[in-house]
Order: sequence, then structure tokens, then C-alpha cells
Amino acid sequence: MPSLETSSHGTSRLTRVARFPRLRALAWAGDDLYASRGYQLLRARISDPSAVAWQPVAKFRPEFRRRLSVTNRLTARLFRDGFHALAILPSGGLVAATPGAIITLRPGETEFRRTHTILRGTRPLHITAVSAVGANGAIYWGEYFDNAARDEVHIYASTDSGATWSVAYTFPKGAVRHVHNIVHDPWSNCLWVLTGDYGDECRILRATCDFSRVEPVLQGQQQTRAVAAIPTEHGLYFSSDTPLESNFIYRLDRHDQLQQLAPISSSSIYGCRVGPCVFFSSMVEPSEANRDRHVRIYGSDTSSTASSPNPQAWEPLLAWEKDAWPMALFQYGNAIMPDGNNPTPFLALTTIAVVPDDTATSLYTVNSLVRGRVD
Repeated sequence: MPSLETSSHGTSRLTRVARFPRLRALAWAGDDLYASRGYQLLRARISDPSAVAWQPVAKFRPEFRRRLSVTNRLTARLFRDGFHALAILPSGGLVAATPGAIITLRPGETEFRRTHTILRGTRPLHITAVSAVGANGAIYWGEYFDNAARDEVHIYASTDSGATWSVAYTFPKGAVRHVHNIVHDPWSNCLWVLTGDYGDECRILRATCDFSRVEPVLQGQQQTRAVAAIPTEHGLYFSSDTPLESNFIYRLDRHDQLQQLAPISSSSIYGCRVGPCVFFSSMVEPSEANRDRHVRIYGSDTSSTASSPNPQAWEPLLAWEKDAWPMALFQYGNAIMPDGNNPTPFLALTTIAVVPDDTATSLYTVNSLVRGRVD
């Protein structure tokens, strides 16, 4: 079990109610949670955690060597096998990212088809489907690759449910290293584009849903280097992702005023929302600035519009220790949080490279968040 401790500030109301080994949570669609086991996609209705029944949705057939490596937990970690992102379309179709490919599932089918071969890097970190005014049913993903030469970086789009892809926007040579995330904000009917990694490459940009206009909102600091961003009615919550400095949780309000809310123990690349509560996870990454050997979960009830930061409201709620396998080969310790809109009272997360919950998905009840702490 992850460690959990009650503090003098109150009691954490995160209670684990289910655990599923060798399962990676990918995305919510209403009460349905999509998850993968290797290259098979599953789905379950999350209403009664004691009676979750995972049903097969579809599969993808990668090259033969990956069909072998994915069968073992450690080789799957070594080769970054399996599904890494998923977008659920209004039509019922699905678009996903696997190593080297964007794959698409048409409604009624049971096997994903490769619709785009990724030539730079191995996969995008996220895929975003936008059903909003001005988006024309677009699906977006941004290139994520090492880009040592700082070549131009593309954002790709599809307006035919993932059947074909074209470049929707290009960052010119030298502008950014790569794209971390594209997040749809239904309150402002815009897209937030997050890029990295150094100097002016660290940007949080606001774009129209068709990318006809893109404007920088925050830029030029390691604290604007971010991957996880959660829109709410009160603003955009995001966590910084830098190995060079201490990391923090921020809120960018609806007037573009930035508030630093609370420190976190290390870099953060995943976040999600459960009702009025927003959560971020920290990862174990080798860094002189961030030496914590624990993956931690931070969460707070964000329904209040109070303007003053309250670090106690973001104290860590859960923690796992990094396992003994080398990070460079077998991945950083992390807690993956699924994309999508989650109307349930349950927090879903997948822990990786930690003890004792390596490559396991857990469900937690979120009744309320009264401040708690772990050591």
C-alpha cells in the first residue's frame, strides 16, 4: 500500500478501493474508464469499485519484437511498450499513440489501424480531441522528440476522425525544443499549448481551436516549463516540470494573473480533476534540485475562488518509493493520471517503477479533501 499519514491539519479522504495489476489507465469518457494491458485496450464502468468488470474494446498489432517485449513487465518498461495516450471521439471512434505510431479505431471495429508513422521521437505525450465551436471536430497532437538541433516543430491535426493527418501549426526553427501538451479549455473555448525545455522555449500559449491565432501568455522561465495543465472555471492550474529548480503548483486565473500556490517535491507531468478537486503527481527524476525518492500525489479542493495561496491545501496525500531498477533504462518513478472528463467520485492513477505498486492502476474515493500529509 502507498504510505498515508494523518496530519494535524485534518484527514485525507483518499481511500484505495480497487487495484488492478498490469493495467495502465488512459482516459475517462463519462463513467467509463479506458485502460490498456500491453497492446489491448479495455473499458470498465466505474460505479461500484468492488464490481469493476473490464471488457475488451480493441487491440493493436505492433511489430513482432514488441509483441514479445510487452509480455514481460520489465522489458515492457525498458522498451516503453503499450498505449501511451488515448482520445475518445464524439463519434465513438478512438485515436491512440503507441511507440512509433498514431493509431485509429473506427466505431464498430475491434482492431486499431496505423494512420501515421512517427518519424521524429517515438510518440506524443498526449492527444487532444476538441468538440467545440471553431474546432471542426479536430484532433491534435504535438511532436515530442529530442530535437538537439532545434529544428522546426509541428502540431498535427485530423478533421476526419484520425484517418489522415496534416500540419496545423509549426514552431519555426530555434523556437522550441518540443511540444509537451495541448489542452482544451471549455470555459474559454481555447487551447493551451505547453512547450519546453530551456529559456524562451518554455512557453504556455493560448490558441484558438483551429490554430488560426496563437499567443504566448507565459514564457522564458523554468517555472513555465510544464506538461500537466487542468482548466477549471476559475483558471488554469498547472505544475512545473523542471529538473533544474524547485517545482511548484500554479494557477493562471481568467485575467491572466499568475499565482504560485504551493511547492511540490519534484518535477510533475501528470494531473487530473475529480469534481472540484485537482490533483498532480510528482515523479522521481535524477536531479540536483529535486532529490526526493518518492512519487507523491498532491490534491486540493479548488472550488473556492479565494485569491490568496494556501500551501497547506496542497500537502501530499499519497507516496510511493522508487524501486531499485535504473531510471535511465526502466523509467522514472511516476503516477500516471488519465485524460478526459471524469464525473465519478473516484481518482484513478497508474503507478510505475515504484514499490510495491509497479505498473498497477488504483482507484481511490474522493469524498472531500481536508488537508492531509505523508512523510
